[in-house]
Amino acid sequence: MRQLSIPGAWVHEPSIIPDSRGSFHEWFRAADLGEATGHPLGLAQANFSRSRRGTLRGIHFADVPPGQAKYVKCVRGAVLDVIVDVRAGSPTYKSWEGVRLDDTDHRAVYLAEGLGHAFMALTDDACVLYLCSEGYAPGRERGIDPLDAELGIEWPAGITPLLSPKDASAPSLAGAEEQGLLPSYAECEAYYARLRAAGAPVPRVRAGEPQPLSPAGR
Repeated sequence: MRQLSIPGAWVHEPSIIPDSRGSFHEWFRAADLGEATGHPLGLAQANFSRSRRGTLRGIHFADVPPGQAKYVKCVRGAVLDVIVDVRAGSPTYKSWEGVRLDDTDHRAVYLAEGLGHAFMALTDDACVLYLCSEGYAPGRERGIDPLDAELGIEWPAGITPLLSPKDASAPSLAGAEEQGLLPSYAECEAYYARLRAAGAPVPRVRAGEPQPLSPAGR
């Protein structure tokens, strides 16, 4: 796991093993994520989306606590995945970072509770998987306009964004802050500390011990 410029966000860049049949890679390992974050990912829900080129989903986040951490991977096609720091008071508040997720390099991203998430489909039939720490709760879900000029997210040129009515009508970051919709950095940090205290990371294989691939990858 490689930490991104926004605290609480990481990218996983797997080793891909090709052979005459195709390829194999590990796209999620609990021990690696637990070592990075200091706590296990509690899996409550898994989502799947399929999008035509230009589809822009987000910026989405949930009230903290408990928020909703996400581990995201594109299994078909390609997307530009964007993580936005919407935690009021954060040292990187208003910052964003984009990572290309596709079916070639097979990267995945993790974003902690309280961070905003969005992506744009770069190809038709872009298929994305999300592992979520909490289930969907409409009363706690929030959104910000992904085209907000204050954020200045550099979406790919030459692609017309396709937004849902809900995302198109989402407030700007400043509007969400005025309405008290944003999670506070202090509350998020306190929640992360509680997660770390509640359970140790999944144990890693001891140094020197072999780490064989799953039988499915042989």
